[in-house]
Parts: sequence; C-alpha cells; structure tokens
Amino acid sequence: MKVEQIYTGCLAQGAYYITSKGEAAIVDPLREIKPYLERAKKDRVEIKYIFETHFHADFVSGHVDLAKATGAKIIYGPTAQPAFDCIIAKDGEEFKVGDFTLKTLHTPGHTMESTTYLLKDENGKDVAIFSGDTLFIGDVGRPDLAQKAADMTQEQLAATLYKSLREKIMTLADDVLVYPAHGAGSACGKNMSKETVSTIGEQKKSNYALRADMTEEEFVKEVTEGLLPPPQYFPMNVAMNKMGYENIDTVMERGLQAMNAEEFEAAANETDAVMLDTRNDAVVWKGFIPNSINISLDGQFAPWVGALIPDVKQQLLIIAEPGREEESIMRLARVGYDNVIGFLKGGFDAWKNAGKEIDTINRITSADFEKVFDKDSTIVIDIRKPGEYTAEHVEEALNIPLDYLNENLAEFPKDKNFIIHCGSGYRSMTAATMLKSRGWENFREVAGGYDAIKGTSVPRTDFVCATKMKVKS
Repeated sequence: MKVEQIYTGCLAQGAYYITSKGEAAIVDPLREIKPYLERAKKDRVEIKYIFETHFHADFVSGHVDLAKATGAKIIYGPTAQPAFDCIIAKDGEEFKVGDFTLKTLHTPGHTMESTTYLLKDENGKDVAIFSGDTLFIGDVGRPDLAQKAADMTQEQLAATLYKSLREKIMTLADDVLVYPAHGAGSACGKNMSKETVSTIGEQKKSNYALRADMTEEEFVKEVTEGLLPPPQYFPMNVAMNKMGYENIDTVMERGLQAMNAEEFEAAANETDAVMLDTRNDAVVWKGFIPNSINISLDGQFAPWVGALIPDVKQQLLIIAEPGREEESIMRLARVGYDNVIGFLKGGFDAWKNAGKEIDTINRITSADFEKVFDKDSTIVIDIRKPGEYTAEHVEEALNIPLDYLNENLAEFPKDKNFIIHCGSGYRSMTAATMLKSRGWENFREVAGGYDAIKGTSVPRTDFVCATKMKVKS
C-alpha cells in the first residue's frame, strides 16, 4: 500500500493518490485529471474509486471528468445529493482497494455531508484518516459555509462539528495519521498550520479545537470567533461540484484562442470580459494595458481571483508571460472560472509594440516612502489581512484588506494623495491596478510592502503575537 499527498500550494489543497495491488483510489482530486491518468498508467493501476470528503467550496474537483475517463465510482458520504451517478456511502461502510480498506466516517459540521475516510491496512489496523475540511492541522473547518443549505446557524453547525470530532475522530489511536484537504492559506479555516500531515495524538496536544477539557459551548465560541466573510465565489464552486460542470478539455480549448493586439482590443471593447494580467508585479508596474487587473500567477492566484472577481461566469481575457497562457487558464478552471475567451498572443510586449496605449503604476521604494512619510499628514492604506495589520503596522495607517476592496472603494480618498502597501508587493499591485481601472490616479504603491518598510525608520506599532490577541486570519 502506498499513500501519496499531491499538494497544490496555490490553493493550499491536498489531494491523495493511494495504490495497492493494481488498484488505486483518489481522494479530493483537482480539476485537471491528466496527471492522475498519467500516473495510473505509469504505475499500471486501475483507478477504482474517487472519494469526495464534501462538496468543496474553494475549488472545483475533478471527480466528474475523472469518473467519465476511468469508469471509477464517485463516493460521497451520507446526506450528499449530487446530480450525477455516484455511491452515497452509509456511515461505517467500507470499500476495498487492493489490500487496503477505506471506511466511511460521517463527520458533519463543516458541511452536513462532510465525511472522513479511515484507511485500514491489510490486517485491519487503522493507519490514517483523510479528513477533508473536518480536521486540519492546527484547526477545524469553518462552520459558516453551509448555513443556508443546511438551514442551520453557524453555531448549530459548530455544535454538530464538536460531536463529530469527539465521537468519530478523537476516539482513534494517537498514531493514526491525519491527511487534511487544506493547509495554511486556505479560506476554509482560520488558524491552519503550514504542516500538511500530522497524527491524531499531535493534534490532541496542539490543536486548540481538540482540547480534552473543552466544552461544547467553548468550542462553538472559539471556532466561530473572528471568522471573516467567505469569498463570494464559494457557493458557485459548491454548485459546480454538486451539479457537474463542463469538460476541462472544452474549457481549455476555448481559452487558448490566441489573439493579436487588434483582436484582443476588439474583444475587450465588444464584450464585458475582464482583462486579467497574470504577470509578476515586478514588471506590471512598468507597463500594463489600461483597465486590466493584475493578479500574478506567482502567488495564491486562484483564491485571489475568486475573492476579487465575484462571478465565476465572468468572461475573461488573459495577458500572460509568453508560455504561461495555458497555466493561467488551467488555474482559473480549478476554481470554476471557465469562461476565458482568449489570450494576447505575444503578451504585453505585443500590445506595446503595436503602439497601443499603456498605463503604469507610481511605485516607490521603501526608502522613498521613508523620505515622504509624516504620520500627521501622510495617508497610508495597508491592504493586508486584519490579523497581519493588528500584529504590526505603520502608525496611523488605515486597514482596508484587499479581499474586500470592491466593497470598500469609498474608503479610498479621491481628493487627497495616499500611499498603499501590502506585505511584499503582490497584493498591492493587484489593488493598484484595480484602483486605476476605477479612476484613481492620486496614489503611490510601495515596492516590497511591509517587509521592506520594516527596514526603515518609519514609525510602526509594537509587534503583538497573534495567539495572545486571539486574532486569526
């Protein structure tokens, strides 16, 4: 028996590939199925089952396409009601793959269909759990995402999760491995570790939500405390995972329509497509297409797209570094943005060489920021997450997280100059292009963000440990 975690950093997501005696099972696969098919062919194994821990909100699973391509059976836990053929497993039901067995443990709370799969070896010994979003390393799944579907409050879902953890998971042996669906960076929890594997015993010691003496009331309060609103694309991804979706090959073929500068400009003018620039912030500030938005591939690209472009049905036109067009389209499809209608052939240079209008960002260094900063007169807007800001920030800076920029545009002054920064420059370039596209010109953006500002004499608040503050983001 072999278990492999296939971790995708952009989504902070873990899929699992398990093989034994010529058979394989996949847990929570990503949208693109080609890697699984190629791996199974190489290993000479047949994919027998596709296990889904729940209807994912933050990405579109590859379960439907993978089942069609392989004949494998899709398995969901009790209460799931998908619109396609699959096995709805009973609590405690077991599935044999080669020498190992996967046992269904219904663990509602994050969502009502949430299910953990317990891996048993050929001798019947408990080896590991694939916990989905029920149990993370250092955290548990947020209980507010399924309120409408479950007709329950987040407090009621949290109470349900409390029982699931204590009756189904914490009763397992301490040496049982924990394989979660997500790690740090995912919006499905609030306090996740950067580690992607642990054990039941380690989590009992270190996970705040698994304290042995924790009451249900304490659990509900702590798990629901400090939850930020989920990205708006989450319900749409749930619907795609539940109802099915367009084949990934069709999505890729439509998106990979190469356009010259004239064709690209015409498409932008004749449709409601958003021009999405996926290049690195280090080059975008020097020149970009007016009204385009920069969200770089060199970071948590897909989640930021989901946070800032609310409708997954939105048409998109891609400006990418030449050679990264396909990557851009695939990573968009991972979170359900299937309506890319083409890309700029030759990238931004093709646009510039065609003599088209370009825009720039007034980017300054941290040293320049230090020279112009006056805490009594300089308006500084920090677009990091609330937890980052509360831990430490430039004195008198205003916090407007990038996640909620669309909802808080009125907070950005139009009659006074201001300066924006994030942690490293990635997010502030996104904010800068978004502001530009909406008419703001009266601002500067700090290269290197707060990481660079810390090396200057600009007055900052004292660092406060997040655990002491109980602020999690």
